[in-house]
Amino acid sequence: MTKAVRIERSTRTSRIFGVAGLFLLALLVAAPFYSGRSELYLWVEVFCYLALASLWNLLAGYTGLVSVGQQAFVGLGGYSLFTLTIFFGVPPLLAVMLAGAVATLFSIPTAWVIFRLKGAYFAIGTWVVAEVYRLTFAQVSVLGGGSGSSIPSQIVQSIAPNRLARDNLIYWTGLIVIVAVLATIYLILRSRWGLALTAIRDSEPAAESVGVDNYRTKFLVYLLTAGATGSVGALIALQKLRISPDAAFSVNDWTVFVIFIVVIGGIGRMEGPLFGTIVFFLLREFLADWGPWYLMLLGLFAIVITLTMPKGIAGMLADRFDIQIFPLRRRVRFRNPQDTIGPGLTSALERSQKS
Repeated sequence: MTKAVRIERSTRTSRIFGVAGLFLLALLVAAPFYSGRSELYLWVEVFCYLALASLWNLLAGYTGLVSVGQQAFVGLGGYSLFTLTIFFGVPPLLAVMLAGAVATLFSIPTAWVIFRLKGAYFAIGTWVVAEVYRLTFAQVSVLGGGSGSSIPSQIVQSIAPNRLARDNLIYWTGLIVIVAVLATIYLILRSRWGLALTAIRDSEPAAESVGVDNYRTKFLVYLLTAGATGSVGALIALQKLRISPDAAFSVNDWTVFVIFIVVIGGIGRMEGPLFGTIVFFLLREFLADWGPWYLMLLGLFAIVITLTMPKGIAGMLADRFDIQIFPLRRRVRFRNPQDTIGPGLTSALERSQKS
């Protein structure tokens, strides 16, 4: 039986980007062999922000849960790394992954509390919970209290015998984390879960009417993003080798900048955090020396982007040039070029049924 129509996701452009992405991944894997220490440090920072932005985009852009308290899980991940390595003797690189599990456990009671709130109250509730975590860890004297603490030298040396090897291992760990985050999000959005998330974002009553369990779906996505954010937070702490409540639970570093990245890149599009991260680091490179003007110029840039490109940079590129790096949209293709949307589609479907 020959079908008159077929559903496609990938395009020629997305296939080209797929090949380019594999080539870029190979270059990134080999980066420690041709890059200096400062470049590797910057790449890990890029990986962390891209992962945080992608996870926030999944939470807010696809699920409709606008959180301004994701720094809670960044801090939980960082403190979990310190606790696991110092008090339980867990190897630091393994602790990065286990920190995600700890953050997931903490996210269960957190979600139970804040899921009772809706809309703006939900957003404010997430920030309040993050502040509660910050103030709580500021009272834990064994982890340095309000002034924080550093990872003991023997634990640092257990990663690798010399600084070069440690930097390389931390870099490769960051690369594994970002690849795992992007791959997981992509697979979710390609599945039935992705359709459920989009339906919930567009209209919760409509999603419920077609059989989507809104609460359960949002709850599981919240746990997933919390756990992955915790692993990213542990990676950040491992790279800095020091932690303090104000730095670990910084709303400016781990939420405001992340929201900025997603908004300018394009919320609700998987390519958005990628474009946003590139622009953010370019702006930081050229504007960081401007002192107080830096944040003001970032805000002005965000306003200009939202006014001129309501869908963000990724949305503008998709509308004008059909650039789609991660093929998620379903497209109808006709085997007969004479068929078109409308009556042509009806006739094509009829011929497909007859054949």
